[in-house]
Amino acid sequence: MSDSDHVRILSRRDIVKVASATGVAALAGTSVAEAAAPPPKKWDQEADVVVVGYGGAGACAAIAAADAGASVLLLEKQTQAKHYPNSRMAGGIFHSPQPDGNRAALKEYAKAMMSGENIPGKLEGEQPEVSDELAEIYSRRAPDNAPFLQSLDPDFKTARLAGASFPTFPGAKEAGYRTYFATYTGKADFNVPSLNKPKQEKMNGEAFFTCLTVGVSKRNNIRALFETPASRLVTDDKGEVIGVIAKQGDKEIAVKAKRAVVLTSGGYEYNMAMRKAFLEGPGVDGWAFYGTTYNTGDGIEMALGVGAGLMKTGKAASRIITAVPIRVNGLRIGLITDSVGSPNSLVVDNHGKRYASETLVTVDPSRYFFYKAAVQFDIQKLDYPRSPSWMIFDEKLRKEKCITFRGISTAGYGFVPWAQDNLDAIERGWILKGDTLEELAAKIKAHADNRKLFDEAAFVETMRKFNGYCAASKDEEFGRKLDPAGVIDKPPYYALPLYAGGPNTKGGISANGQREVLNWSGKPIPRLYTAGEISSAFKFVYQGGGNLTECITFGRVAGENAAKLKPWS
Repeated sequence: MSDSDHVRILSRRDIVKVASATGVAALAGTSVAEAAAPPPKKWDQEADVVVVGYGGAGACAAIAAADAGASVLLLEKQTQAKHYPNSRMAGGIFHSPQPDGNRAALKEYAKAMMSGENIPGKLEGEQPEVSDELAEIYSRRAPDNAPFLQSLDPDFKTARLAGASFPTFPGAKEAGYRTYFATYTGKADFNVPSLNKPKQEKMNGEAFFTCLTVGVSKRNNIRALFETPASRLVTDDKGEVIGVIAKQGDKEIAVKAKRAVVLTSGGYEYNMAMRKAFLEGPGVDGWAFYGTTYNTGDGIEMALGVGAGLMKTGKAASRIITAVPIRVNGLRIGLITDSVGSPNSLVVDNHGKRYASETLVTVDPSRYFFYKAAVQFDIQKLDYPRSPSWMIFDEKLRKEKCITFRGISTAGYGFVPWAQDNLDAIERGWILKGDTLEELAAKIKAHADNRKLFDEAAFVETMRKFNGYCAASKDEEFGRKLDPAGVIDKPPYYALPLYAGGPNTKGGISANGQREVLNWSGKPIPRLYTAGEISSAFKFVYQGGGNLTECITFGRVAGENAAKLKPWS
């Protein structure tokens, strides 16, 4: 894949604007006024509600608006033949609390995840102006998530997964929290590809998004325009959003939104300028993502152009994952790497030393925050010693387990090739191989991203101690559960570089519980709504499946509210 295949490179005119308390500071020198378009002399397309981005949130917003009686136009920059939003490439996990659960407790649990401000001693908060309304609406709407999906397609099934990932949070015990896998088979298996299979064989995110597309296709008042990337919002002289400028091939078209525009175009994972501006640590090569490469922050840029504010934009649902030298917009593609923490493996930093229990990377409640450990800055050496980290494993694990899931994410959708036995990745040099630990250490040190920091002697000692902990079934340093079968002693040995990253960014456009986009003063921008990863409600912590959940919950809220407005004239 090349950049030109499917990713729009930001032009100078389009570059994102970032506001500050003292005014507007541009990442590249243009004014905010240039990013908004005046009303055109002629409209090329029109609908009551225009939804920018046909992913999970966009589909739910479109369905809700259509069911409220509005005509809906979905604008999507991907092709119809290869339409791979994050919600399709995901594991298909979503939350749907028990309908008869305690709603007050559910509101408290939701608020704890969204802002943390109701947890004693927590300092994250900082959004009381929107968090109570968000949690209140979530407590009323989220229990309907599973029934909503089943109403779209009677063939759709759910497989029960778990409950609350944060059992100590307020309301966790009483809320009746439930999470589910999306499926048409009654099962879920991340290693079995569902792409291009009949509907009755689909699982995971493929099943989730298929259900939504069935719902969209059943509604005659929804149209979808593929290969039509939106670039600017159209405003009138009162500052109301009345349409969208988009492109079809080399031609710009003006799309009239008679009632409202809903921005649901995802995060900024593959926008280099935004990654450098917003993410902690080395934004370009210190991070990788295993969701769709089409998420380039377009909707964030468009919203900023009409004065939208930002909220917790540096947040990400992330841990440490591997990345490969296939680049889009100059950024490496990541792979879901849930094999971290497996028996016969450990993780060391760039100096060859362990720094945490490896199971923290892939288990709740810590798995979607482990990136905080990965981007830790050494204030004395002025370096990032864990960027990258290194997953060390032996031949036993290589034979028994695929490093990534081949049914979902970038491997499951053809963005990255990866064989079940991992041998192709070794041949490409993506996985380093050594017949001895000393040989492997030398190869890690020679890797460009290690910056010649690796200490071979410290690494060999780390391996000796770890195998001793396995033999004794006790991790003296970090408390990981170990047993003698987990030793790393069968050569050859392997090393896989790991970077901060995960499925998606979460911060972005500022919005309230009604999903109205807010300006920097906290005032709604008229006729502009948003939902999904572009404006995630989960600003404090993230439970797996939370993004698909807010697609359903807040996507519907945005669509319904957009459809309620009277057409402008």
